[in-house]
Amino acid sequence: MTPDSIFKTMSTAGIFFHYQDGERLRDFPDALEGVLSQDNILYYDAFYPGKPPTDFDLELIPLEVVLRVHSAQMVERVKLTHDFDGVMLSVSSTVAAARRMWSGEIDTAFVFTGYGDHHAGFDSFGGGCYFNGAAIAISDIRSRFGAGRFAVIDTDAHHGDGSWEIFQDDPDVLYMCLCHGGDYEENNNVNVNVPWRVSDSQYVDLIKKNFAPRVASFRPEAVFWNWGYDGTQGEYGDMGLSIEAHTLMARELGQVAGEVCRGRLIVVLCGGSRRDMAQYLIPSLIRVLAGE
Repeated sequence: MTPDSIFKTMSTAGIFFHYQDGERLRDFPDALEGVLSQDNILYYDAFYPGKPPTDFDLELIPLEVVLRVHSAQMVERVKLTHDFDGVMLSVSSTVAAARRMWSGEIDTAFVFTGYGDHHAGFDSFGGGCYFNGAAIAISDIRSRFGAGRFAVIDTDAHHGDGSWEIFQDDPDVLYMCLCHGGDYEENNNVNVNVPWRVSDSQYVDLIKKNFAPRVASFRPEAVFWNWGYDGTQGEYGDMGLSIEAHTLMARELGQVAGEVCRGRLIVVLCGGSRRDMAQYLIPSLIRVLAGE
């Protein structure tokens, strides 16, 4: 293994944040105070009235970018929800992370999303997921930079039916979902069965034995991680994972990304509801991404 093939000791990590309704992220961005002081972490914030100053601002993507992935009818239905502004900020954050990565500004990213991703299909949405940010970012990077292959790993406790639909006929996306329901695959879509109760080591072993070898042979240009903490003990999708399991996953996926795609790993926040877990887990994951 060459020095260039391992996860960088110190990566430049981008944090993409916007204010959201709801309880779980109420402590942010204040909970990032100890993280933002690191020289290798860049903080990107969306514009909103009266916001505190930041070095970077997020810009909303035009709807035409969304329409490359979702139907016009679906977009109109999402417009009718009271969440549409937040939805657009969320997907714009994921697209911005990919663009900044391809421009060489950052190596890895954490995206605060409040409205998605993996239940949003071409013409359907639900479960708090309106637009599929990872799919839209992949489409955008292909169009803008001529990128090719991508891998998406989904460790939310629930099956990513929307992502499965969008990627099932795309030979250049490896989509792997770790959830209940059995082992099965279709083209490059793979579902890895997770027992109803699983230990941290068992779960990480599923990533090592299934995702790591497949992504090594697939050779994507970047890895998207649909990360949910809803499978943690005490959460609504409790499958037995401890709160420490997520940093173990981050280290494993960071190493995989370092070996196959120069460390390009974009973490997209998905499921989870508890405020205390978010306050602890999100800074911990960002520190791992940044190479601590």
